[in-house]
Amino acid sequence: MAGIDLRKTTHEMIRNGTWKFEDGVFYQAFESGVAGYDGENFIFPDSWDRRERKSAKEKLKFILDLDADLDSFYAEISDSPFAFLIDEFYGLTAPRAPSQYQALIEVIAQQQVSFEFAQRTIANLVKLAGRPVGDLHAFPTPERIASLSEEELKKAKLGYRAGYIKSLTELYLAKKLDLELWDWGVEEAIKYLTKFRGIGKWSAELFLAYGLRKNVYPAGDLGLRRGIAKIFGKRVKEVREKDVREIIEPYGKWKGLLAFYITCYDRKTEMERKRK
Repeated sequence: MAGIDLRKTTHEMIRNGTWKFEDGVFYQAFESGVAGYDGENFIFPDSWDRRERKSAKEKLKFILDLDADLDSFYAEISDSPFAFLIDEFYGLTAPRAPSQYQALIEVIAQQQVSFEFAQRTIANLVKLAGRPVGDLHAFPTPERIASLSEEELKKAKLGYRAGYIKSLTELYLAKKLDLELWDWGVEEAIKYLTKFRGIGKWSAELFLAYGLRKNVYPAGDLGLRRGIAKIFGKRVKEVREKDVREIIEPYGKWKGLLAFYITCYDRKTEMERKRK
């Protein structure tokens, strides 16, 4: 049975200063303290009560996707052009954000920039507005983000995205933007989210995958298109959004995870290329 590889999974997480992987243990900062998971056991502060422990456990399971059925996924792609990804990323799950609000903010910060640059801006934002918890920071609350001006938010190097983050946060606090779209269909949710300024189709699709674990993927994503181009020996400009969907949709309930693996493959090969 394929178990989660914490090292591989945390390697693909956004390095935002709210978590760390140390001595084989994943630690996540929450407002009330730091909880951990070592691959078998959950680790909580002694001061936490049963309710706090239960809540943190559920969030850690969600963040690390501990319920992922990797064996079935690998069986699905074992006879496909993507079979090599099994050995490449064996044990990798698709990490998620601890909250839907955090997912939205991190998705907005990734718009039109490289993943590496986006990680730096998100870490800047966390350091700027997040509450210190030990040697980590809790992700900034929407109330804290709303209390900052757009110019203050721009200190995190977010550029025009600071305006989107500010306005969407205010709408969220005013209950005019609903992020609890658990029971919504994917197309219905995309149609709803893209009504808001700052959320395009790419952002909506990525949010649904990263924040709600919906079986969806941003088909227009450059990294995903580039990964498919590499695997099929094509040029990136030859792989359009339509082509991505034609290739990935047949994998049904595993299409979102497959898209994530392909994106991770692209990141890995791009890093190797840049080192040469």
